[in-house]
Amino acid sequence: MKPSIEVSGSEIKQYRKQLHRDADKSGYYLNPDSEFTDNLVEGLIVNSKRYGYSSCPCRLSGGSREKDIDIICPCDYRDDDISQYGACYCALYVSEEVVNGKKELKPVPERRGHKKELKANKVSGVSIDVWRCKVCGYLCARKTPPDVCPVCKAKKERFEIFIKS
Repeated sequence: MKPSIEVSGSEIKQYRKQLHRDADKSGYYLNPDSEFTDNLVEGLIVNSKRYGYSSCPCRLSGGSREKDIDIICPCDYRDDDISQYGACYCALYVSEEVVNGKKELKPVPERRGHKKELKANKVSGVSIDVWRCKVCGYLCARKTPPDVCPVCKAKKERFEIFIKS
């Protein structure tokens, strides 16, 4: 049996502070439930110590960075989950509506099993839309534009299709 990995309260506080800074810079929100969020942060730290990368604490990691790259926090599914359900799979990141009490958190279905669809989007040629922020020019390839531009914080409505798949 492997020894348990110890995480101090100060480590949790420091990591959470960093997550808040990163979320604020990128236009995202952390779950306002402090105890819940601290438990997730502890899981991220444990996974970081165990595997050398902070994989989602709510998913089973295989211990291979290459195989788990899609679930390293923030995971590849975060934006679509937040747009559709108001939170990412583990609910570390939530929408503005959830933070403001206008939307209740509900379970988010697992998207990870749909890797074939994701891999198809990464092949040469454009098989997914490319969105452009009309404010700063930021480009992203995804099904829908982000709720908030990670560069200039413009809202979703300020994006336009740059390349149609």
